[in-house]
Amino acid sequence: MMIAKHSIFIRSAFALLILCFAGLAQADSKNFGEYTVSWSVLPSTFLTPEIAKENKLQRSKSIGIVNVAIMQTGADGTLSPVAGQVEGRVTNDIQQVRFLAFRRIQEGSAIYFIAEYQYGTAELLTFNVTARPTGHDQELPVRFSQALFND
Repeated sequence: MMIAKHSIFIRSAFALLILCFAGLAQADSKNFGEYTVSWSVLPSTFLTPEIAKENKLQRSKSIGIVNVAIMQTGADGTLSPVAGQVEGRVTNDIQQVRFLAFRRIQEGSAIYFIAEYQYGTAELLTFNVTARPTGHDQELPVRFSQALFND
């Protein structure tokens, strides 16, 4: 029983690492004083079938994943994940807007928000995302652009 729980924890932690860092070249963040909003964008095909299934994500050459985390800077300068709400939309180069359905995932102390979206190869997409930490009235807006390529 303990081995099974440990295995699930290892797979979940691995899924988090994949989602957070698989698209390291596309990862970035913006500082808002005591809060930092971090994001990464990656093709869903970067995920293994097992990781995609465990996280209820669809793997496809035309589906991307945007991953957002809200971090709070502690008194000692370390960043800790915080709960909150994330909303957003993605706009293509001909100004077609699609809303992103973010869902919150919590694994241990890790908290992040993921959404899937469709894309065409080399299509430049602009993301407008708003994060709001729990108990914080101010919205933390980030805007970034990304083009993904089908493998």
